[in-house]
Amino acid sequence: MDELKAVTLEGNKTTIGIDELNIFRDGLRGRVLVAGDPGYDEARLIWNALHDKRPAIIAQCLGAADVIDSVNFARNHNLLLAVKSGGHNVAGNAVCDDGLVIDLSKMNLVRVDEKARRAYVGGGALLSDVDRETQVFGLATPLGLVSLTGVAGLTLCGGIGYLRRKYGMSCDALKSVDIVTADGKLLKANEEENTDLFWAVRGGGGNFGVVVSFEFELYPVGPTVTLCAPFFPMDDSTVSIVKAWQKFMSTAPEEVTSNCLFWNIPVHPNFPEEIHGRAVVIPVIINIGEDLEAAEALIQPIRALGKPILDLSGPIPFTALQSAFDPMFVKAARQNYWKSLYLDTLDESGIETIVARAKNRPDPWSLIAIWHLGGAMNRVDPGKTALGERDANYLYSLDISWTNPAENEQAISWTRDAWAEMQDYSRGGAYLNFPGDGEEGERLLRASYGDDNYNRLVKIKRNYDPGNLFRLNQNIKP
Repeated sequence: MDELKAVTLEGNKTTIGIDELNIFRDGLRGRVLVAGDPGYDEARLIWNALHDKRPAIIAQCLGAADVIDSVNFARNHNLLLAVKSGGHNVAGNAVCDDGLVIDLSKMNLVRVDEKARRAYVGGGALLSDVDRETQVFGLATPLGLVSLTGVAGLTLCGGIGYLRRKYGMSCDALKSVDIVTADGKLLKANEEENTDLFWAVRGGGGNFGVVVSFEFELYPVGPTVTLCAPFFPMDDSTVSIVKAWQKFMSTAPEEVTSNCLFWNIPVHPNFPEEIHGRAVVIPVIINIGEDLEAAEALIQPIRALGKPILDLSGPIPFTALQSAFDPMFVKAARQNYWKSLYLDTLDESGIETIVARAKNRPDPWSLIAIWHLGGAMNRVDPGKTALGERDANYLYSLDISWTNPAENEQAISWTRDAWAEMQDYSRGGAYLNFPGDGEEGERLLRASYGDDNYNRLVKIKRNYDPGNLFRLNQNIKP
């Protein structure tokens, strides 16, 4: 092979000489993979099987210097560029066809400073990497709900998890980043240095560079928390259960966080065979209060709402809670299309609409969730981070999943219809980690960030990435 076929940022075909590729390969501490190399097919796989792409080059970086060289190589050759951390982004932006993928997955070290309550996290770390190290000290930082998720993608688009009402979102706990920008410079961004860039990465996604390390504030959590997870049959009582859950959460202390889930019990060894396939509503409540006896007493009214098919309530290690959904999210096993919508209100009619959808999901594995918000994540001033308004009361999440590629169009269409019918309860903003394919473009971004924050993001994008090298994301065009 004398040259490697690739694609430019504009989508045009190009080639890279094998000598140029070898110079790039020899300069990196990590590996440079192309099709046919051992490990290439594994490296290109991401969680969502809806996106099966074949990059021209995968650069498996081992440090900031490797990332700098990779960014410079992509820019100098005008190559389409993707950045992969955990590869869990539902829109599939972590990989691309015929471009260059910067793979951070080997950069997953986590260091904890117990005295300062800080965690220093590599750009390729997963939630499980962070939780394992921080829980040694009974500490945690606000992250997501599936431990296989990459910290980087989660945090850069906000990051909502079980600690949101007590300690805020992932980006709220962020104290500093080291980031490689489009010109190949390694910058530190925090409240004292490159403050505009620090503002932008707290919610603005991967638009501004490759974050090679994060510094997070840590909080006392665990090692044991209290779970409330009764699986009630989805039937004529479901609307009343959701209303009771809604009323309970309206007065719950901020140590308590909850999602109300609509699902079918999957055919999986984790669940008794005799209840496989049963449609259920699960008011999941997490209480991180240190008094476990009081925490368990607090959740009893929810457990008493009906006769559950299964009840997983009780004390649970925080690390086990964080990984509880992991068996349901096997890499490349299922097609997924997820959309979300922030809801300002949710009345009985809205609940009835959601429940009707829940009883008619495209696939039993598909999950619909109502995330109760509020607390610390809603008290952040809209101008403090790029995320903008924080005062929505709920997040409506359509986590639609299926296995037959022939059903792609039907499943995606169903999800978009379900999303559209709840618009009257929303200002149109979405949690940008669950954007579908972001098909609404700038309209969705403006609704999510607000006009003032969006216009500010455009200016910062123009300053740090005028050529839009980092475009495979919820893209803010310069």
